Amino acid sequence: MKMRTPPDSPGLFPDLPLVPDFSLENRAKRRELWPVAGTDEAGRGPLAGPVVAAAVILDPKRIPEGLNDSKKLSAAQREVLYERILSMATVSIASSSPKRIDLIDIRKASLDAMRRAVAGLGLEARHVLADGRDVPMGLTCSGEAVVKGDARSVSIAAASIIAKVMRDRMMVRAGLVYPDYGFEVHAGYGTDRHRSAIVTHGPCPLHRMSFRPLKLAAIESAGEGPD
Repeated sequence: MKMRTPPDSPGLFPDLPLVPDFSLENRAKRRELWPVAGTDEAGRGPLAGPVVAAAVILDPKRIPEGLNDSKKLSAAQREVLYERILSMATVSIASSSPKRIDLIDIRKASLDAMRRAVAGLGLEARHVLADGRDVPMGLTCSGEAVVKGDARSVSIAAASIIAKVMRDRMMVRAGLVYPDYGFEVHAGYGTDRHRSAIVTHGPCPLHRMSFRPLKLAAIESAGEGPD
């Protein structure tokens, strides 16, 4: 069989990066589900600090330019957009503490923070677009899980920016209270510096003791006593 010669020209429709838009919100609006809130969280992965969630209802006539997944933006861009979102949209923020994370696990704590953020909005949402694979339980309206939602919905993207900036600011404050750990630099993530500080100083009240590295540190510390 004669081998097919591969094309020497690029595809007509190359894969393009996802850019968030208002299409999911418009779809809900056509179903008479309005206002629509987007919700997202920041801080599921760190070893310390709270998980912070935000909910945002955008004004279709005043959507800030440049909204995108917070991870694709620089810290300076996030700060600018944070202020714009606060001035142009309805915003609510909630968090779950390290103790609550340890009590009910990080997934449930994240979803509960998202639910409380939605409940705290100044406008009552009729539909919620939630980043990820789960819809927070206990919503008083319909909800929709959106995988990679911060790259697909401007409402979720706005929530991701609010949550990220707020959590980063909280961890800067945490660095002032617990200066031995460098929270203001790594925001509680498991960097080499952070892990070394845990070994040297032990955990502080902001550490999530249910996370594996902290569990191991606790076990090792308990084993250092006299035989």
